[in-house]
Order: sequence, then structure tokens, then C-alpha cells
Amino acid sequence: MIKTVENAPLLDEVKKRMGRVPNMTRVMANAPVVLEGYLGLAGALKRATLPAPTSERIALAVGAANECGYCVAAHTFTGKRVAKLSDAEIDAAKAGTSEDPKEAVAVAFARELTESRGNADPAPVLAAGWTEEQLLEIVALVALQTLTNYVNKIAETENDWPAA
Repeated sequence: MIKTVENAPLLDEVKKRMGRVPNMTRVMANAPVVLEGYLGLAGALKRATLPAPTSERIALAVGAANECGYCVAAHTFTGKRVAKLSDAEIDAAKAGTSEDPKEAVAVAFARELTESRGNADPAPVLAAGWTEEQLLEIVALVALQTLTNYVNKIAETENDWPAA
């Protein structure tokens, strides 16, 4: 288990962005470039064209595919609180789908991309009405979530989110 860091310069930035410092970012602070990279990509993706509920669905799908309990708990919380996803939509996303047909295609693609290590067909995503820009944003979200999933799994990060 990797220790959590209590004091590091970038943790102040985390607190400003999130209102608190989750254990995951305390773990990442052991390698400041990792935390900086995470914050940079996460910050950039906040300006993405994908709707917030789509991003949360993708985070849930990737976290479930990678069996990361920490991330599933975190995104269940933010999925409900921030993106206003229902319990049914949370469960669907974890299974790699959605009740909404367009969302289902994006979430299934993210899950397939994760499980196939990048060998997923983008054609259905574009055919469902997502743009090329959004397709690339989905890929970036999968990469970001994979980073957080792997960090939490190898660090055995203590869950500081409500249980999913």
C-alpha cells in the first residue's frame, strides 16, 4: 500500500477545485508529476464538449471494467450529486450501457475501449451522432479514468467516498 501525503503544493489546488482533498490525490502527491498530469488532463476535460452526465457514465463504465472500487464509489457519488444520474442510470453505466440510446453507444464504446486495450470500433459512436471531437474526448476520459483506476488499485487507496 502506498502512503498518502498530507502536505504538498498541488494539494492546495485540489482543495480549491474540489472543496476537499480525496485520498487518491494524496496518493498521487507521492509523485508530483503524476498529480500534475492528472490535474491538467482533468481540468482540460472539464471544458470538453461532452455533457457532464456522459462523462460520469464513462467514468463509471471504466471504473467497473477495471474493478476499481474507489473510482466507482467516487463517480457514483458525483454521478448522483453533480450529474443528477438516477440509481438505474448509475447501474446501467457500470454495466457499460445507458437507458438513453445515444448515451448507451458512448458508454459501450468506452467500456469496449477499456476491455480491448484500445481496439474498439469508433464507427457506431459517430453514427449515433457524437462528433469526432467528442469521440476523442471519450478516449481521453478513458485514459484519465484508467490512470486513476490503476493508481487506486496498486496503492490500495482507502475509500473516502460513500460506499457505492
